[in-house]
Amino acid sequence: HVQLVESGGDSAQGGSHLTLSCVVSGVAYDRYCMAWFRQRPGKEREGLAALFTGSNNKYVVDRVKGRFAIFRDNAKNTLYLQMDSLKPEDTAMYYCAVDRIVGGECIPFVPWFSHWGQGTQVTVS
Repeated sequence: HVQLVESGGDSAQGGSHLTLSCVVSGVAYDRYCMAWFRQRPGKEREGLAALFTGSNNKYVVDRVKGRFAIFRDNAKNTLYLQMDSLKPEDTAMYYCAVDRIVGGECIPFVPWFSHWGQGTQVTVS
């Protein structure tokens, strides 16, 4: 079965950077969409970035574009989220997710994903 394990969350100062990792295993699809999400306190889960394994095309939502980047290391079966210029409003639980997107674009839309990690906490002060 699919397993996703995030790591890299930490307490950070505003303006600093963090890189989150997500080790992925058990995915049976040949090509699939990998994505990062976060859930800030009292808010709904929101999409941040997505990457399609078939083409390596990437999508980053406007609210974090220019500060966050998504990339992967195939050899390590790991998805990353590079976060620069951190702000206190980036404080959240961060999740990775994967699924086979049929008939749509690979974008970080919560309802389209059925395989999720347990999350990693980022706190920015």
